[in-house]
Amino acid sequence: MSASSRIGPCDIVVFGGTGDLALRKLLPALYLRDRDGLLPRGTRIIAVSRAGLEDVGYRVKISGELGHALPPGTADPGAIAAFVRRLHHITLDVGGRFTTEEQAWRDLVVALAHAGRTRVFYLACTPDLFGPICRNLRRWGLIDPGARVVLEKPIGHDLASARRINDEVGTAFTEDRIFRIDHYLGKETVQNLLVLRFANALFEPLWNSGSIDHVQITVSESLGVGGRVGYYDDSGTARDMLQNHLLQLLCLVAMEPPIRLDPEAVRDRKLEVLRALAPLTGAAVGRATVRGQYTAGVIGDRPVPGYTDELGGRPSDTETFVACRAEVRNWRWAGVPFYLRTGKRLDRHAAEIVVQLRGVPHSIFPGVAASALPPNRLVLRLHPDESVELHLAGKQPGPGELRLQPMSLRLDAAGDAGPRSPGAYARLLGDVLRGDPTLFMRRDEVEAAWSWVEPILAAWSESDCPPVQYAAGTTGPAAAADLLGRDGRSWA
Repeated sequence: MSASSRIGPCDIVVFGGTGDLALRKLLPALYLRDRDGLLPRGTRIIAVSRAGLEDVGYRVKISGELGHALPPGTADPGAIAAFVRRLHHITLDVGGRFTTEEQAWRDLVVALAHAGRTRVFYLACTPDLFGPICRNLRRWGLIDPGARVVLEKPIGHDLASARRINDEVGTAFTEDRIFRIDHYLGKETVQNLLVLRFANALFEPLWNSGSIDHVQITVSESLGVGGRVGYYDDSGTARDMLQNHLLQLLCLVAMEPPIRLDPEAVRDRKLEVLRALAPLTGAAVGRATVRGQYTAGVIGDRPVPGYTDELGGRPSDTETFVACRAEVRNWRWAGVPFYLRTGKRLDRHAAEIVVQLRGVPHSIFPGVAASALPPNRLVLRLHPDESVELHLAGKQPGPGELRLQPMSLRLDAAGDAGPRSPGAYARLLGDVLRGDPTLFMRRDEVEAAWSWVEPILAAWSESDCPPVQYAAGTTGPAAAADLLGRDGRSWA
């Protein structure tokens, strides 16, 4: 029995169906599920946007866009032709006056007048529209008992706006029907982290302050802000990446074992981590965080502009790089620092978690001090190649005097799937269709993350110090290296 046969026909309504997110991520992910036989027979995808397109025009547009957005080796003309036949379009300005859009809402009611289908409303639009859309969905009677809503990050601009959005969405959907998506949690390596920890006796006994020296979580991007400059200058890296992606990865590394792989049990454990984070306020923010902004530089062989150049020369204090030192104050992690960093226009496009173990207490090898032995590291790479590596010390091959050298064991997290791996969005969309919220953020998680990040933002706002500059194509500000250097450590 195929996975799709266990899910009934669905109507997936995408608000923002002609936007950047839908074109680059969401529709390619749905195509990949369809290509692999994982969309149930009869499932329809109804795009809602202001584009003024009929079904045929929308299908033509998406046929052209998919070729640019799909991963190499995944575009199949026959599969694309079959997929676009599922597509429909309704023109509706969800941010417009209700009276002018009444007929469009009626059109959506008619389009969804099919019994026995699971309704999924995917809000691929700005967060300020989440509340109005959900209110109208309720007003027009479109939320049946099985309906779900998917919310893209960021959930708000700060704690107050996050609570307001959660309240508005919560008046239309119960919490178990709200799927706040963070695509990093759908990556193979992230899910492998749970398996490595809780299905293997090798790691969990060492997963504590007695054996682990520190943890590094890095998400670096070589791209600049590009077409998102308006959004980005109002948001910045802390809101865009730290509050969600990095803190969610930290939670999965640091959480206690749940009693079972149950959505609420897993999310309860993640919430405990967020609540155990040592607050960063006032002067502590200056000591434990670094914020930077890229200037012009070179990436590869190509010169690239600085951030303010992309703003048209307008000055800005918006950060494009963040590094911080976090502590989880509980029994397991007391004294173990978590170093987080993320930024744009860096020297590489990569995401990884590095768990570094403590060194051996004594070296038995002549002429080799214990401090000179390479530390054992578990590296979970999320991008570009999803893999798990264990770095060890080994013997250098050959006769003569015994010499040591670094060696590593590597597991390809994608396995035999290769280019046919469905990707994070496709995997998480499958969870939405099945109604499994395990890898999605609960309301209290979102608000706990904002409670930790907001004092950092406030301290930066009150500071007279602008973001430190770093040249595009480098590893970021020198101050980020100093953040670890003060502790006698360095970035991996």
